[in-house]
Amino acid sequence: MADILSRLQEQVRRATERGQALVIRGGGSKAFLGRDTAGEVLDTRPHSGIVSYQPVELVLTARAGTTLEVIEAALEAQGQMLAFEPPHFGPDATLGGTLACNLSGPGRPWWGSVRDHVLGIRLINGRGEHLRFGGQVMKNVAGYDVSRLQAGAMGTLGVITEISLKVLPQAAMSLTLVQEQTAAAAIALMNRYAGKPGPLSAACWADGRLYLRLSGAASAVKATAERYGGEVPAAGAFWQTLREQQLGFFQPARAGDACLWRFSVRPTARLPDLPGAWLLDWAGAQRWYCGPGERAVMEGLATAMGGEVTLFRNGDRRAEVFHTRPAALQTLQRRLKQQFDPAGIFNPGRVYGWL
Repeated sequence: MADILSRLQEQVRRATERGQALVIRGGGSKAFLGRDTAGEVLDTRPHSGIVSYQPVELVLTARAGTTLEVIEAALEAQGQMLAFEPPHFGPDATLGGTLACNLSGPGRPWWGSVRDHVLGIRLINGRGEHLRFGGQVMKNVAGYDVSRLQAGAMGTLGVITEISLKVLPQAAMSLTLVQEQTAAAAIALMNRYAGKPGPLSAACWADGRLYLRLSGAASAVKATAERYGGEVPAAGAFWQTLREQQLGFFQPARAGDACLWRFSVRPTARLPDLPGAWLLDWAGAQRWYCGPGERAVMEGLATAMGGEVTLFRNGDRRAEVFHTRPAALQTLQRRLKQQFDPAGIFNPGRVYGWL
């Protein structure tokens, strides 16, 4: 573990003086996200290590360059976990990149997103100042919390140096059920189950099968499994394979042969008729489409389903890849960018061409 804060601040100050764009990068496992951008690389990986971990308090603080593997190993030893189940997309995935990209795993609707688990951060702004937002206990994050603005900002608002997270105990028991279902039937079932109290912690439809994960007290898991029915697969790696986009559905996109679109929509929405393949996660609220599509058409479909769409992998990364923002929201985002990064040096254009 190492603390290179002063070196990072100096690089930011030099870049500001020269008007030099900085590309903030950790392990690079999510470098494919967002738009293409260019500039001098600011490498956060050397700024690593767990600063503090209090298992009794369910709080962990680590530097941004700390890998998820290191953090999850420390939590595993105490029977705890990152409940938002962050995708790694590679062995070098870092905590800072996880927050910046705002990606969460299959349990997101039940256990919350990475944003929901952030208690506080430290950050270098465009003036080279090292600022602290939030804290290390829940009472410090009430109200308008600046630290959570970093979730999904993709490094455009500053260099995250340290993050404090809420962690949770692992479930006493976890079990997966598999049922053969059509997409329409799966959407109905997922929403019915999600609307009831119980140990449901993930729901996904892929390749004609509905997958339901039950997590919690053994008695509750077993009783619910009997009511829902379905096969219990011998191997329990499905959810990790889904999280890391290693299922066969994702292979054309991972190989660069097809576009992967991510829809975040109303979970009960009817599935559009498109020529490509679909995978439904988050009980239908997150929908992956692998196939051709024009951005304007995809945005129209997402709006009709009550949500938004992102060109997640491949396609033209010089064009816009995120859903079009309303004019008022664009104005607000520009103002935030100006406050945190007056010279506009941090990942310019990574999220939107106009930001």
